Amino acid sequence: MKWLQAIQQQFSQHKYAINAKQLGDDADLAWSNLGYWDDTTSSYPDACRQLADQLAQAVHLASNDRLLDLGCGQGASLLHWQQHYHVQHIEAVEMQSSCVIQIQKYFPQISAIYQQSFLNLKQIQVKSGFDVVLCIDAAYHSNLNSFLDSVNPVLNSKGRLGFHYLIWSEKWWNLNSFQKQKYRCLLKAANVNLNHLMTESVLQHTMQTYGYKAIEIRDLSKGVFQGFANYFHKLPQQTPGLDAFKIRMTAKLCHKLYADGWVKYVQISAKK
Repeated sequence: MKWLQAIQQQFSQHKYAINAKQLGDDADLAWSNLGYWDDTTSSYPDACRQLADQLAQAVHLASNDRLLDLGCGQGASLLHWQQHYHVQHIEAVEMQSSCVIQIQKYFPQISAIYQQSFLNLKQIQVKSGFDVVLCIDAAYHSNLNSFLDSVNPVLNSKGRLGFHYLIWSEKWWNLNSFQKQKYRCLLKAANVNLNHLMTESVLQHTMQTYGYKAIEIRDLSKGVFQGFANYFHKLPQQTPGLDAFKIRMTAKLCHKLYADGWVKYVQISAKK
């Protein structure tokens, strides 16, 4: 599969960055997630806001919450939490230095922003006591246990957590070794480790072992995978270059994941 070889070569060179302008968002603080698409969604920013809103509503985000946004990208979510949920205390973690600089310039009212992996919260000494921790469209790039090991200490005793992850559907058990190896390569190209994926029941049990309750796992595969792939095909002809290539390959991957039905895109919300 030549397109799979191409995606493996190119994604690693441009790991998390996305050219939001090519997707239809030219704001100073742009969105950078796959979005949630329904029959009424027409623009990329609207889809991204819908994905963020579903997560925020699942954890009942309120104006008086101390909020930590993990992997906040170019910062659109931070502005969204302030403008639409009226959250006053917002802190964020983001690996990309260009994004951190952009956020500091256009969202100076942020309580704090740290340039670091959200798997290393201890290294940056993020204070504990957050009411809510959110991670939009990013946690599935990491091992769930590593993610929870990092997040757990910063949540308060009644804190709420919301994030997106990839899990196996029941169809996974019917795959042969060749098909599993092909999927291993496919997911690796998108910086997802096949060994980190689990079934819904295993994910729920893992969350419980970390002391979480009221765990809700919602399948968003159609709205995210199929939605992004369909939106891409409606876009004007993409320009040459790595940015356009990455978007095209992401859309192709989303289409395959949804068509095969072996991997689900899920939203997880829980409280301690």
